[in-house]
Amino acid sequence: MTPAALAELVRATAVDVLSTRGLDPAALPAAVTIERPRNPEHGDYATNLALQTAKKLGVVPRELAGWLAEALTGTGAVASAEVAGPGFLNLRLAADAQGAIVREVLRQGRAYGHGDQFAKMKINLEFVSANPTGPIHLGGTRWAAVGDALGRILAANGGDVTREYYFNDAGAQIDRFVRSLIAAAKGEPAPEDGYAGAYIGEIAAEVLRREPSALSSPDSHEIFRRIGVGLMFDEIKKDLHEFGTDFDVYFHENSLHESGAVAAAVDKLKDSGALYFDKGAWWLRSTEFGDDKDRVVIKSDGDPAYIAGDIAYLVDKRSRGFDLCIYMLGADHHGYIGRLKAAAAALGDDPAAVEVLIGQMVNLVSDGQPVRMSKRAGNVITMQDLVEAVGVDAARYAMTRSSVDSSLDIDLDLLRKRSNDNPVFYVQYAHSRLASLLRNAADLGVEPGDALELLDHDREGDLIRTIGEFPRVVATAGELREPHRVARYLEELAGTYHRFYEACRVLPRGDEETTDLHRARLQLCAATRQVLANGLALLGVSAPERM
Repeated sequence: MTPAALAELVRATAVDVLSTRGLDPAALPAAVTIERPRNPEHGDYATNLALQTAKKLGVVPRELAGWLAEALTGTGAVASAEVAGPGFLNLRLAADAQGAIVREVLRQGRAYGHGDQFAKMKINLEFVSANPTGPIHLGGTRWAAVGDALGRILAANGGDVTREYYFNDAGAQIDRFVRSLIAAAKGEPAPEDGYAGAYIGEIAAEVLRREPSALSSPDSHEIFRRIGVGLMFDEIKKDLHEFGTDFDVYFHENSLHESGAVAAAVDKLKDSGALYFDKGAWWLRSTEFGDDKDRVVIKSDGDPAYIAGDIAYLVDKRSRGFDLCIYMLGADHHGYIGRLKAAAAALGDDPAAVEVLIGQMVNLVSDGQPVRMSKRAGNVITMQDLVEAVGVDAARYAMTRSSVDSSLDIDLDLLRKRSNDNPVFYVQYAHSRLASLLRNAADLGVEPGDALELLDHDREGDLIRTIGEFPRVVATAGELREPHRVARYLEELAGTYHRFYEACRVLPRGDEETTDLHRARLQLCAATRQVLANGLALLGVSAPERM
């Protein structure tokens, strides 16, 4: 019995108890809270339902908890129910009910942990969207890992997720990039406001290889722009693919301007009165919609400001039928939260359809010192640098195991270690150890068995209840947009499994007879391996069979 199933049982039992006593079941909450007590001596699970409901019903919480305890112990799924404190209810599951969690994991297989909270919801998830002016740096790498994991988690919760990359191929940064390429092709230093690094020279040389007359052509700037930006973006996509992150849509910012979408969005806002003219520019009345200041949409020189493209892009996303548009942006984009929601409101749309997640900075540390220089990019560390240093799995896991709300220091020396101090190794080793155990069992001719009621050891109970928590972890990670909850759960599960293995002999020794308990424990091990594999898959990290 999973926590979700137990919550349903408690609520259904409470409905019967209240109805029998002439009390109104409508006082019950829609969802019952079930938690694991910090002290295992207090039971397997606990609920505060009586405390939540008693006042509405005009009864004493402890009295209501006592009625529930008596009824629950008669269900067969609950071995004991004890009233604690002012009205908490501590529950111990019957061995059969605990064993049902193991059966459910193995029945669902790869689908275990999946839910339907975002069913019928079409979600646009935009992340990375690094400017095509250089390789992906560590901030973009963090979003590549976290964004991809979030997409997997939202999809596991029933969402129809489209992963989208906003290709910033319009604006001043592209002009600076092109001028930097031309300077490199001429053998000149980079412009003062341009881009440096070995990659600029490499791309410039490739442009000249493809178009030998590019420098002398009257269309020199356009040639370097067309080929150079294309080469840079191809490399970005290649690096992302090798990192395990692929996108469904690559949306070109420039298309919004060329198609007239920006002009149409601006005209719509003018017609609605959401824009006003002042000091030669058109301003969005964004403060009327919760922003901290009004925003220039059309500058005094007649060119659209960056937000004009953002507004047109939001209109485009919503026109494609997305119910929720999630933007994952870097630490320097905090102001976008207010402006994008204000833009939605100004368009007459629902601001709740816009959600902005802000990720903080990433720093690399080696030998206790910051790592600052890249071999290729010159002044930043790139995704490729990190992958070359620690591998894709370690890089992805390190990026996803912490909340994006806080800055992240990654210890390269730790990630290179093949020890339990390395979090990704710790989790992957648990999966590998289980896979090895199951292979050894097959070699011995020991088949998993279904006498799961025999699993009454404390460590067995801990492990069963931990794997039973997985669906709730996945649901919460999706609801709060926090993939790190899955990573931290996997570390807890790995630790719980290692403690179980030390205390409970799974396979018979030597000529020892194979018992139903051995087979039941093997079944538990198979379920644990499945949950570890499912969790790692949500993070885009491999689950090795051997290490």
